[in-house]
Amino acid sequence: MEKKQSMNKAAAYNADFHAWATESAALIRQGRFAELDFNHIAEELESMGASERRELQNRLQILLMHLLKRQFQPERRGKSWKLTIIHQRTAIERLLKQSPSLRRLLEDQEELLDIYNKAVREAVLETDLERHVFPLDCPYSVDELLDDGFWSD
Repeated sequence: MEKKQSMNKAAAYNADFHAWATESAALIRQGRFAELDFNHIAEELESMGASERRELQNRLQILLMHLLKRQFQPERRGKSWKLTIIHQRTAIERLLKQSPSLRRLLEDQEELLDIYNKAVREAVLETDLERHVFPLDCPYSVDELLDDGFWSD
């Protein structure tokens, strides 16, 4: 009987995710834990964490790319680059407020270097500058990256 229930839970998850999620939330609120699909709930929780990490990485990459463009192509500075920097900082601030543990990702030098290198790759394409123009290591501290008053000028 238990195996059949487990298959029904998996079938519900695969057939209609929204209905499965809504029903799972209701079961939790009602304290009907024996009826929950714990394997898929665990998967979804892990996926949510990974999604937040990816969002932080993407926003940081965009922020870095625009700071680099401002620093190494000052003649092309405009409002749109500044707005992008402000927007990314605001979004990062919100993410860190909602999930403070994500700050560890910013302080991980290997992770930051990986994100920085991707930002440089995009900056090279957008600016037509050579790779060697940009520093090998990220020239900005985490505090500078998050500082609304820092513009890499």
